[in-house]
Formats: sequence, structure tokens, C-alpha cells
Amino acid sequence: QVQLVESGGGLVQPGGSLRLSCASSETMFSDSNMGWYRQAPGKQRELVAFITNGGSTNYADSVKGRFTISRDNAKNTVYLQMNSLRPEDTAVYYCNTGRMSSGRYYPYDDWGQGTQVTVSS
Repeated sequence: QVQLVESGGGLVQPGGSLRLSCASSETMFSDSNMGWYRQAPGKQRELVAFITNGGSTNYADSVKGRFTISRDNAKNTVYLQMNSLRPEDTAVYYCNTGRMSSGRYYPYDDWGQGTQVTVSS
């Protein structure tokens, strides 16, 4: 089973920025498709962004233009740069591996422990 460790969360004011990191134990990380999810209290977990093993990216409408997903295969790490943060971005953020089918991302059941992001003044 792949081990995923998220970091970089914290408390930030509205309009601020954070960069989340997710380190993977996958030996063939460069072949992995990676996603960032978030779950706010009382809400379902939602896909925020994903990046394919070829480097293609996709974003939820709610974060498009504000968040950027990237990867460093040499470090087995995927990142989520979050700018112009809003209170509604408050959630626990998780990274994940998954498969692609017809342009859609389907998560495997490998999840990290998550990292808390709180946007508040």
C-alpha cells in the first residue's frame, strides 16, 4: 500500500497563500496520477485538482485560477499552491493516487492523514 504524507497546512488570513506538499512512498511515482481532495466539516470529500503522470492538470471550478497543482518526480512529491484563499477553502486537505479513464480521475483507496487548512481573520 502506498504511504502518503501531507504537510503545509495552517491558519492563514483571507487573501493569503499556502503551499501544501504530499510525499509518496510509491517507487514508480512518475507513473502515478495524483489528486488533491478536501473535506470541510459536515460536507463530502471533494476533488480539488489532479495531475496525470503526463503532467496534465485539472481543477474544480471553485479553485480554478487560484490553485496550482504540480509535481516533482525526483522528490516523489506533489504540491498544491493555494493563492487568494477564502474562508470557504477551510477544510482538511488530502492527497491521493488514482487512475484516469476518459479524462476523469478515479481515486484509489490510498489516503494520507490530511493537513488542516483554516482561512480566517
